[in-house]
Amino acid sequence: MHRTKAILRAALVLYLGAATLTAGAQPGHPARHPAGASSAGERDWWKNAVIYEIYPRSFQDSNGDGIGDLNGITARLDYLKKLGIDAIWLTPCYPSPQVDFGYDISDYKNIDPKYGTLDDFDRLVAEAGKRHIRILMDLVMNHTSDQHPWFLQSRSSRVNPYSDWYMWRDGKGETATDQGAPPNNWESLFGHSAWQWDAATRQYYYHRFYIQQPDLNWNNPKVHDAFKEIISFWLKRGVAGFRFDAVTALYEDPSLADEEILKDKDGQPLVNAYGDPVLNDSKTDNLPSVHVVMQELRAHTDTFSLAAFPGTRVLIGETYLPNVAELAKMYGPAGKPEFHLPMDTQVAFINKLDVAAFRAKLNDVETKIGDNTPLLLFDNHDNPRVQARYGDGVHDLDIQRALAAVLFLSRGAAQFYYGDELGMLTTPPTRKEDVKDPIGITGWPNEKGRDGERTPMQWDASANAGFSRGRPWLPVPPSAAAINVAAESPDPDSLLAWYENVIRLKKTIPAFARGRNTMLDTKNTKVLSWMRKAPGGPPVLVAVNFTAEPQTVSLSVPGFNGKLKTLLKTPGAADPDSLKAIQLGPFGVFVGKILQR
Repeated sequence: MHRTKAILRAALVLYLGAATLTAGAQPGHPARHPAGASSAGERDWWKNAVIYEIYPRSFQDSNGDGIGDLNGITARLDYLKKLGIDAIWLTPCYPSPQVDFGYDISDYKNIDPKYGTLDDFDRLVAEAGKRHIRILMDLVMNHTSDQHPWFLQSRSSRVNPYSDWYMWRDGKGETATDQGAPPNNWESLFGHSAWQWDAATRQYYYHRFYIQQPDLNWNNPKVHDAFKEIISFWLKRGVAGFRFDAVTALYEDPSLADEEILKDKDGQPLVNAYGDPVLNDSKTDNLPSVHVVMQELRAHTDTFSLAAFPGTRVLIGETYLPNVAELAKMYGPAGKPEFHLPMDTQVAFINKLDVAAFRAKLNDVETKIGDNTPLLLFDNHDNPRVQARYGDGVHDLDIQRALAAVLFLSRGAAQFYYGDELGMLTTPPTRKEDVKDPIGITGWPNEKGRDGERTPMQWDASANAGFSRGRPWLPVPPSAAAINVAAESPDPDSLLAWYENVIRLKKTIPAFARGRNTMLDTKNTKVLSWMRKAPGGPPVLVAVNFTAEPQTVSLSVPGFNGKLKTLLKTPGAADPDSLKAIQLGPFGVFVGKILQR
């Protein structure tokens, strides 16, 4: 065993000597790995990872302009270390006109001045690495900004070398004097036709999202090469991987056939918040060619992993999919891996406290994705926060504790959104004139946009919640007076303390770190119970009450007499004597080690 470690260490030293040439490491930007980590730990860090999504614009402002920035994130790394995270997923901080607040990128190889500089980014990576925290970038490959040099070239002429980098099509019935109708009925996810007429080229271009976000043409091999170069650029700067935005939208049906209009039970067309018919998106989402691209990019990314520690650069997918079978495909077939961690949105957006639904979806991801690792989440920057989707207005704190137990104590990696650990509330605008998100401007009042879940991080009870010395880009909610880091940090019964505790269990108890999930008491419709057990160690139990009424459960585990040792419980709850009588308060949680005698 010691000889094996010595060989690996020697191989690493030899490899690092050649890393500048073989892995693309630049002087001043070496590959970074947490000090003291084992080779297996480095290789498999992502399998039990805790990933924290930061919306840079809203996390911490360091210069008083009201917009969060990279130096602000660096200043808060000790808070994140104490919380127990392994990696930060940064939503886009590249140069951008900010139509979609960074998801409209005009330069993939730089940092937007609003957020800082490349030197600031390098400092963030270095300081995070000292705290054993990795940095993951958001990679937007479906589209660019209409101000990106590629698109400016593409729309300048039909014979420009970049003309086929985007989705250009003639209109239906176009003549020399009439632009004709859009090529088909496809719609933007952000409202109305997905086709925009361009007078200079006298063609339409396709945009799955905003008009200012033209879709790239992934049938062009040069687009593939460009993104390999972009991936290389950031890996050389020490990032630990990427989250791929809207990745299932990369390809469209080449026939350009109309999408089917969905209808209600009475045969009437369904209408969305923008007043448009609701379409079946089978011709514009999750086409098979997406897998080919991801196999290609995974192979490219894997060349940057150190020889002794393969797999340390991780690919995460934004994968909104209809079922677990489609999710399983995103890991890739044998010998052709794709994502390490496609997001399991099946569990993420159940959006009701239904024990049977949670049990079924968790069991699906435990048993129907092969030996792959799940990535669970409940929240992100595009959806109302946990409290808004699951809270009952009375037991919100306990409900959030319950869902945190499900998130962190189930098998696999776990991802959460800044402020979830505090119980931050979704606080949408009350007037259209206050809306910043273009979705809300277009869809008001049926669609109020995503401003409500993007409000500034609540650090303390000061006027701007400790976020900025200036006027924040979005208002700080009134709830910040009580829901903030300063108020919750000293309180052992706070939601913040609960998050720290469940994350600690995930990291320190072998059964939670690497054990399989086994559902217990599977007919129970009010309490979700499961067991985790790692080889050679004692099993642990989690029981979560999904109701507002007290519940008592009686469980059995073959080979064990039912004695328990409490690891964590809802504040104020009693310690059960055995598996036979676990009492749970409203939305109560019990976590315990099952003893042999």
